[in-house]
Amino acid sequence: METRDSADPIDSSEAGSGPETGEPPVDREAIRQRLDRVDDPELNRSIVELQYVESIDVDGGDVTVTFVLPTAWCSPAFAWMMATGIRDEVGALPGVSSVTVRLPDHMHGDEITTGVNRGRSFESVFEDADDGIDAVRRKLDEKARFARQYGAMRALQEAGLDPAQIATLTRGDVDLEFGADVAAVSVRGGALTVTADREPLAEYLAKARETGVVTDATDRLFADRDGDPLDPTGETVEDVLHDARLATSNIEGQATICASLHESRNDVTLD
Repeated sequence: METRDSADPIDSSEAGSGPETGEPPVDREAIRQRLDRVDDPELNRSIVELQYVESIDVDGGDVTVTFVLPTAWCSPAFAWMMATGIRDEVGALPGVSSVTVRLPDHMHGDEITTGVNRGRSFESVFEDADDGIDAVRRKLDEKARFARQYGAMRALQEAGLDPAQIATLTRGDVDLEFGADVAAVSVRGGALTVTADREPLAEYLAKARETGVVTDATDRLFADRDGDPLDPTGETVEDVLHDARLATSNIEGQATICASLHESRNDVTLD
């Protein structure tokens, strides 16, 4: 689904910038880049990649973003996270004075749109929700962290590391700045350095930091589903790798279903 631009190009008078405000113009590409940082929390993929963004409208410093979901009954908690993510990411851009988020064609669209735009909490809007938004977010982040771990561990296996070596790695053993496409990984106490695909390691570490699994250079790189460091015995590592693969498959399967529903409902084509 292509985003619909209300005015292109944007001049400084429309963007709420220039000598009067001292702020740079509101850049539409910067808005898209910010939106790319907002994930569907269940699928662990960007709302831009998933083509949920229906339109971006800019009027001076006021930005309105309309997004649509695969079905009208998508979880209100997930929709709320995406809506607040849109509001907060776009609102952080220079020159943006206000952000309005719209979610049409959703069974709770009015409540979510009104609540998010008025700065209310999820719990105050959905008083009967079983879990607060923070608890839901934490569960989804932990699920995403564990699923991403599969890709990171597989990258290290392909680099030649055995299960025991993978289990004993710490954050300080991985240098993500080594190259654009590869990371340097130190093993055997620094006696050996190998290179591995950087992307899965970087994606995993980003979520591992968010969930508190890896916060210090001395922290073990990988953990089981409960967040406990891996035992270096090969059998345990293989069990966790298998479990993480299943978590990845579950997310990918759900993403395929949602993509099909989204294509049918909104006349888009997803890769």
